Amino acid sequence: MSLIHRYKSNGYNIVLDINSGCIHLVDEVTYEVLPYIEEGMDVKEIVEKLQGSFAQADIETAVRECEELREQNMLFTKDVYEPIIEEFTEQRQTVVKAMCLHIAHDCNLACRYCFAEEGEYHGRRALMSFEVGKKALDYLIQNSGTRKNLEVDFFGGEPLMNWDVVKQLVAYGREQEEKYNKKFRFTLTTNGVLLNDEVMEFCNKEMANVVLSVDGRKEVHDYMRPFRKGAGSYDLVIPKFEKFAESRNQDKYYVRGTFTHHNLDFSKDVLHLADLGFKQISVEPVVASDEEAYAIKEEDIPQIMEEYDALAKEMIRREKEGNGFNFFHFMIDLTGGPCVYKRLSGCGSGTEYLAVTPWGDFYPCHQFVGEEEYLMGNVDDGIVRTDIQKEFGHCNVYTKKACKDCFARFYCSGGCAANAYHFQNDIQGNYEIGCELQRKRVECAIMIKAALAE
Repeated sequence: MSLIHRYKSNGYNIVLDINSGCIHLVDEVTYEVLPYIEEGMDVKEIVEKLQGSFAQADIETAVRECEELREQNMLFTKDVYEPIIEEFTEQRQTVVKAMCLHIAHDCNLACRYCFAEEGEYHGRRALMSFEVGKKALDYLIQNSGTRKNLEVDFFGGEPLMNWDVVKQLVAYGREQEEKYNKKFRFTLTTNGVLLNDEVMEFCNKEMANVVLSVDGRKEVHDYMRPFRKGAGSYDLVIPKFEKFAESRNQDKYYVRGTFTHHNLDFSKDVLHLADLGFKQISVEPVVASDEEAYAIKEEDIPQIMEEYDALAKEMIRREKEGNGFNFFHFMIDLTGGPCVYKRLSGCGSGTEYLAVTPWGDFYPCHQFVGEEEYLMGNVDDGIVRTDIQKEFGHCNVYTKKACKDCFARFYCSGGCAANAYHFQNDIQGNYEIGCELQRKRVECAIMIKAALAE
């Protein structure tokens, strides 16, 4: 298993020290020297290997500097956490800190790629009652231990179809904060059809983040996100989203889209949203079975890679010109190295995070809703299937075979358990297309940081 990842991007020779997270921009001779050092060769052997390409003095200098970095634990760093993962997993006392409330299993759009089946999630249309939502918040408070900050996402379907209950639950949550020494961070995801001034005003007061669903260019959005009778939704929602983003000072929101096989030139959709003035953008690859016409195929990957490269270069250009924007998948914190907690515990689904259906059932996350074998319990009885909780608690980068040799494993925390389940029927598996794209996004993110640091 290599301890470093080397790659070339946009004229840079980039080296990632996988376990420490240190990033090095190196010259050509150092770039070529590194694999031989990792193999254990001494200076003399490396000189013999490379003397036809570089001067001996330059090779010796590169080796010496790399060895100095090794001594400083900035290069070829060993993983100090792997030996303790089993003990950590067994001893960890998890508390629930976040919930995804499926406030509405109904929707006023008919998006072609919707994993929630127009909000129904393999079941029936339903709206969450205040009573069920109240019990969910009570469960969260009672099972959060000493943790003060709690997160609740209002999700659907389309949450604004049950707007009164959203407001009631926010009010109820705020009433409990001082009583239990808790602080709720509420978030909302909406397609914008029912968005109005009253909703915007309330969200600006109460919602820490709002996700606004839009796929990019009008023709792309209208094709994939139509109303049930076929009409497009772009012209209705875009002006509302523009107003909403401005009302939030272009912060604490995302316009979030999905790209598919039908718009592999998705960088144009990202830039279209940026040109409209949006500063917080996320456009993600669809996850769908191969038989769907819109699914990302293996043969699509080279073009997608080129799109990420093109987007990264354009983002650098715009940032240097003072007209930059954030792209969610290129946002990684390189200052403190990979997150130790995520390295050991994964994303937290099924342990620290639960999804709640309109009738109060618990699932590990929103993408497992409707998968009856992952029904964990409900708001009345709590978690009944502790075996599921334990299964998710033992799912991390060290237990997944596909993660073992992946340089990006500490940035994605082992990837999405739901994707692994849906593609390999095992939460310890992986979704290979997703993994390949994740690796590319990490490379682009690091390159952007390097370019902007110059």
